[in-house]
Amino acid sequence: MDVELERLYDATDNLINQQFYFGSQDLIIGRTAEVSIKISKSGQIIQKFKNLFNNNINLFLEGNYMQFFLLFKKIKGLNDREIEEINKVLEEKLTYLDDTDFDTVVLYTIVISSLISRIRDLHFNSSLEEINKRVKKKVNLADTVIQEVLDDLFMKNNRNISMLYNISYLDALAESFNYSKVAHTCKIQMGKFINRIVNIIISNN
Repeated sequence: MDVELERLYDATDNLINQQFYFGSQDLIIGRTAEVSIKISKSGQIIQKFKNLFNNNINLFLEGNYMQFFLLFKKIKGLNDREIEEINKVLEEKLTYLDDTDFDTVVLYTIVISSLISRIRDLHFNSSLEEINKRVKKKVNLADTVIQEVLDDLFMKNNRNISMLYNISYLDALAESFNYSKVAHTCKIQMGKFINRIVNIIISNN
């Protein structure tokens, strides 16, 4: 295999697995592998996601970033508007770094991180909205008060937050690749972590 391609495939593996998936054991982890949940077939889903990057890496090498991103419309939550926004943010970033002499792998990391971050944030934000809704059903708290507790949990790398972040992500991937049983398992787990975070917010006020 071409050495450069091999390095790019390794970069795909590392960027997707990082603080998310452990080895080949179907383990979804939090910020570290100390906190994990085994979700059967999660490895298969993650491999399909990686293949979407690796099988189309030629578009990246040709500099056709927009065409590369458009292949990810099959991922839940990504539509033309979202992809245009990802591409716009990437262009701004690359313009800012215009004078930098990039190694191909570094450039690839910047390009795919823009995409992965957007997917993750989209689905995590939906979970945060659900937290907000459940808190308000129980107590009358202002959005700013709820956000203060959430910010504190983020800063402390709270395990409930990090696991919810990753399971929300896996849930989106499971739905995108038609693994309905895995998506169902994810939603049950998301509900548990959302309720734990709701209880923390309420107990802090």
